[in-house]
Amino acid sequence: MTQFTPGFLIGAATAAHQVEGNNIHNDCWAQEQMEHSSYVEPSLDACDHYHKYAEDIRLMAGAGLNAYRFSIEWARIEPEEGCFDAAELEHYRDVIRCCQAHGLEPIVTLHHFSSPVWLIAKGGWEAETTPADFARYVRYVMENLGGELRYVCTINEANMGVQVAAIAERYRKQMMKMAAQAQAGGQSPDGSVQMGMNFQKMMANQARIAAENKAVFGTETPQCFTNPRTPHGDELVMEAHKAARAVIREVCPGVKVGLTLSLHDIQALPGGEEEAAKVWEEEFTHYLPAIEGDDFLGVQNYTRARYDQNGSMTAPEGAELTQMDYEFYPEALEHVLRRVAKDFHGDLIVTENGIATADDARRVAFIERALAGVQNCLADGLPVRGYFHWSLMDNFEWQKGFAMQFGLIAVDRAHGQTRTPKPSLAFLGRYAAKA
Repeated sequence: MTQFTPGFLIGAATAAHQVEGNNIHNDCWAQEQMEHSSYVEPSLDACDHYHKYAEDIRLMAGAGLNAYRFSIEWARIEPEEGCFDAAELEHYRDVIRCCQAHGLEPIVTLHHFSSPVWLIAKGGWEAETTPADFARYVRYVMENLGGELRYVCTINEANMGVQVAAIAERYRKQMMKMAAQAQAGGQSPDGSVQMGMNFQKMMANQARIAAENKAVFGTETPQCFTNPRTPHGDELVMEAHKAARAVIREVCPGVKVGLTLSLHDIQALPGGEEEAAKVWEEEFTHYLPAIEGDDFLGVQNYTRARYDQNGSMTAPEGAELTQMDYEFYPEALEHVLRRVAKDFHGDLIVTENGIATADDARRVAFIERALAGVQNCLADGLPVRGYFHWSLMDNFEWQKGFAMQFGLIAVDRAHGQTRTPKPSLAFLGRYAAKA
């Protein structure tokens, strides 16, 4: 093991809705409560990080980590349109200052998938008003908390809706084929997207979900952030990012700003070159005009995606799969960093990289191989400034519920939300240079 140089960020990441608990004003919470929800279970108290954040930060610091990436929940800050909750703002100030008191650099994400219910009722992420609504929220946060921060991510995985749209279309076309493969022990289509999605249940419950959506959001087809996105909706997400970036530069010119993208290691086999190039353009290159003014890009990678003459391929026969049905392939991170650096010329921060597994020894192996790739990139002069492992703790993996074990820390939700650090937490911490 070789430590990184001083100043390189080594940390863990979380998202507010996945760990805080009781985010009752957002769209995910509303959908979890539906009788025919695509979520396998509700988040409820989640990991109660809202109350136990100080304990969690102490565990990170004690293991040697020097940074923590977390998100601010928009629906806590602005539960009703135009009405801000000062007490919730102060909660996040406390989290930031707790990080600083324990030697952790706080990296804040302003939007990580979940949105206020009122925003979705207005048309969500396909509405022309959303960029301005987002900018108003960002201004409130930055005017009050910006002086405490050095790095801000505007939007997490800004390309997620595009990925979901492509996969949903492929799922519809190949549903029967995939069902047959699943019965034969093949790979689930849910493993094609880098978040916890439950496509099979979504498709089966479409009609019933539509009726419940109408009752909750006023429309049968609410445009939540992780819904399949139209090309215009994709443009609006970029407009929201640019509007937020402008606010941050105005209010806090010293803060470094960027967004994060979900990026696969796209590999073309003979005959798959054209499709692979098309997918990479959709995932990454068409965003370059919108992000070229950013200070950094958050790179989020978990595995590779291969294409041949028949299109998207499943994992190789006999390959190790994670709980999310991703291929165990930590080398993907180095490949993506190198490819991204050819076109994006700001700093790169690995804002998410990890593995869902019950075997922590495999997590340690994944970290070791992934970080070897990062160090290879640094040796070749790539501007990689940090690595954040997903996730700090076993948490609520969206539609897949609590079954996915991504964490460096185990959480016993049935017995007082007890935290138990796994060996992987200390292993990751040993990579950070000591002050």
